[in-house]
Amino acid sequence: METAYIDKHVLLVNQCRQGSAKAQFELYKLYATAMYNVALRVVNDVAEAEDVLQEAFLDAFTRIVDFRQETTFGLWLKQIVINRSINNLRKRKVEFISLDGVEIADEAEISVNENQLKIASIKQAMAQLPDGYRVVLSLYLFEGYDHEEIAHILKISENTSRSQYMRAKRKLNALLTEKGIVR
Repeated sequence: METAYIDKHVLLVNQCRQGSAKAQFELYKLYATAMYNVALRVVNDVAEAEDVLQEAFLDAFTRIVDFRQETTFGLWLKQIVINRSINNLRKRKVEFISLDGVEIADEAEISVNENQLKIASIKQAMAQLPDGYRVVLSLYLFEGYDHEEIAHILKISENTSRSQYMRAKRKLNALLTEKGIVR
């Protein structure tokens, strides 16, 4: 059975296709905050996230005629934002270290009691993670990608995605333990 996507903003998208600046502005207002947060989680820099956001909307509006509505506009835009964010990281020469063949600790060993965590402390600790760790962790936990998708997006192996994720969780857990958030 094929999934049907219902985009509640299809009218605005169609108006954008006809060149309506007003419709573009409306879509921008609807999605800017969420897309900025996605970019910020990936690039970890306010100014860079703002640049990514602007470039992503420019790309989306320039290529709106290519949008086939197989998904919602929001999901399509989110993919553009993530791709732009990752491209910016690549410009910084983020290196994803391949750990193929390295034993990975059992996920059960790394437990974080989510009820004890405070959002501000987690954000602060995540900002301290190396780019490679933070990107994989963000894509997996916040954006909902699986390791196969992350590997494809970042052009790394699936095993590298898994190991970066595990190391990110360990490092995040250590940072939160240091701050007394997790015991």
